[in-house]
Amino acid sequence: MERIRTLVFAGGEIHNYKACGAAIKDALSEREEFEITYMEDDLNVLTKLDPYELLVFYYTVGSLTDEQKLGLLNWVASGKGFVGIHSAADSFRDCPEYRAMIGGHFVTHPRYRPYQVSVVDPNHPITEGLEEFMVEDEQYILDYDPRVNVLCTALYRGKAMPVAWTKEWGKGRVFYLALGHDEKACRHEMFKLLLQRGALWAAGRLG
Repeated sequence: MERIRTLVFAGGEIHNYKACGAAIKDALSEREEFEITYMEDDLNVLTKLDPYELLVFYYTVGSLTDEQKLGLLNWVASGKGFVGIHSAADSFRDCPEYRAMIGGHFVTHPRYRPYQVSVVDPNHPITEGLEEFMVEDEQYILDYDPRVNVLCTALYRGKAMPVAWTKEWGKGRVFYLALGHDEKACRHEMFKLLLQRGALWAAGRLG
């Protein structure tokens, strides 16, 4: 089977996107299914996505031109795969269409700390065979579309908040993973496993 033509894109403010982008690329490179192109910071790439089947996106804040927005949203809707990581839910705050595509948006976060992640959909191919696990990361508290398929959660002030979900956008598949604040978090074994499986699922190669 042909390898998945994958664009890993990192950029934006606040987070160390260079270190996180490198860790994300390394994690996907462990799987032979991905043929990876890596790019940073120039959002005009969103108007030139036709060569790719999968976009793995680590970005914070910023804004989209109409051409960039339509390039991304129409590309995903045509049947492609999108993986949004951590601050991808805090990008393009003035773009409701992007927020609708990814399935939610960042509200706040507690301090960086250890916390437990629970698997709430053990039958999904991304989380099959997984149970609770511990991470040390920045927990994102999210406002999200109740129609997304939540795979994992973590408690915040007694309430379960999503850590990973899937959804559809047109004919495309979207996987969002809230973990991955810094390089250490992006090199955690469970982050890597969820990223790899989520990317395969988004590309239509898993389940």
